[in-house]
Amino acid sequence: MEFLQQPWPWYVAGALIGLTVPALLILGNKHFGISANLRHACAACFPAKIPFFQYNWKKEAWNLFFVGGILIGGLLATQFLSDPNPVQVAPALLSELKEYGIEDHSKVLPKELFSTDALFTLRGLVMLVGGGFLVGFGARYAGGCTSGHSIMGISNLQVPSMIATAAFMAGGFLMANLILPFILKL
Repeated sequence: MEFLQQPWPWYVAGALIGLTVPALLILGNKHFGISANLRHACAACFPAKIPFFQYNWKKEAWNLFFVGGILIGGLLATQFLSDPNPVQVAPALLSELKEYGIEDHSKVLPKELFSTDALFTLRGLVMLVGGGFLVGFGARYAGGCTSGHSIMGISNLQVPSMIATAAFMAGGFLMANLILPFILKL
């Protein structure tokens, strides 16, 4: 049981995630992706005359169960398999955070997302709704989410997925190295 509570090496976790793609393709000719499930759920729960939701969503119902399994697995892992020790942060990151005046790395969490008091403020609402809209719009505009493009699309050698993944990575590097340090200095 202790083995399950420890972080797994990247090469084990990565290989397991990577094997999901051929398993889905071989076992059922299914494609991995998460963001399309919102469309499936809307088509199933709100049958309207909107053309975007007029399709055979029952054919994709397996994907809803897949996401349900992810949620249940995450719940079980946090309840029964989580490590009770504090998260270990790399010393280099701790020293970088100290440069920004952050002595306690747990203070980096946005209070608008982790506090019910701040959540129901205008700023908290804008951050959640605005951020959710941007993520949803971005996933729809890119034709899929990061997991779908980076895991499924690249494994199928799809050029749009390779471009999208490169853009995701570039955006992440820019945010982490240029924008976030600027925000933390404010």
